[in-house]
Amino acid sequence: MSISLTILGCHSATPRINAFPTSQYLEINNSHFLIDCGEGTQRQMRKYKVGFSKINHIFISHLHGDHFYGLVGLLSTYGILNREKELHIYGPVGIKEVTLLQLKISQSHAKYKMIFHELSSKKSELIFEDNKVSVRTIPLTHRVYTNGYLFTEKEKPRKLNMLNISGYPEIDRADYLNIKAGRDVVLASGEIISNSELTLDPPKPLSFAFCSDTSYKPDIVPIIKEASLLYHEATFLADREDLAKKTKHSTSKQAAQIAKDANVKQLIVGHYSGRYKDISLFKKEAQEIFKNTNLAEPGKVFSI
Repeated sequence: MSISLTILGCHSATPRINAFPTSQYLEINNSHFLIDCGEGTQRQMRKYKVGFSKINHIFISHLHGDHFYGLVGLLSTYGILNREKELHIYGPVGIKEVTLLQLKISQSHAKYKMIFHELSSKKSELIFEDNKVSVRTIPLTHRVYTNGYLFTEKEKPRKLNMLNISGYPEIDRADYLNIKAGRDVVLASGEIISNSELTLDPPKPLSFAFCSDTSYKPDIVPIIKEASLLYHEATFLADREDLAKKTKHSTSKQAAQIAKDANVKQLIVGHYSGRYKDISLFKKEAQEIFKNTNLAEPGKVFSI
């Protein structure tokens, strides 16, 4: 059970010499996801050795350019690389139309199948699930329809408590799978041995919550409660809370307050406005409220 998050881009608005718009590569429970795809994403993927072929699911938060203008280029490259595996793309209504139109006009041909999952609900919903990971939306408030995403590992089977099991010679190895699945054991005498006596709790599933872009939105706290890792946008410092409110963004202190209220284990702030030359100020300010705060920076990897 593990999480590894690679920051590909973490700045707002437009690309600059050393500042790339939002994109992240997530490995969770041996599954691989791309979250947002701003301009330059595939360049950053190559720079930080992200495996193109491992990604089968792309999640786009909203249809502002700094979060999806790199998507059509990436899809075109997949065609050039002769990708054959189907690719699932999740995002707001309109993402299919705008993407396929660009591919059509540019005559970019792809052999692989693209499956679009267009989102419109303003309530949190389960949008992806397999035997390793589930993904729920985190409804956000921005100038256009926007979702964050909560990635959660599937709970592992219970662990065998071999010390207790050894006290019952009648229990055979053939019973172990049933015990791990949560079943009690019935001895020949009719005595029922509770599963809780024979097993130990598995590790708590890890989770990653991605929240960008959004106004300060306390009602997301129950959705992301006790997340192992939270990325929350912090476009402005607290001295420009007026501008954050006007543009429907958040400040570093507001991001930290969300992290504190949700009791997450670790906070990452990013999506910095270009007006700030020293991004260390974001960490310093957020840590006044939530100590375990770190800065998103291109190429930085956060592992749990």
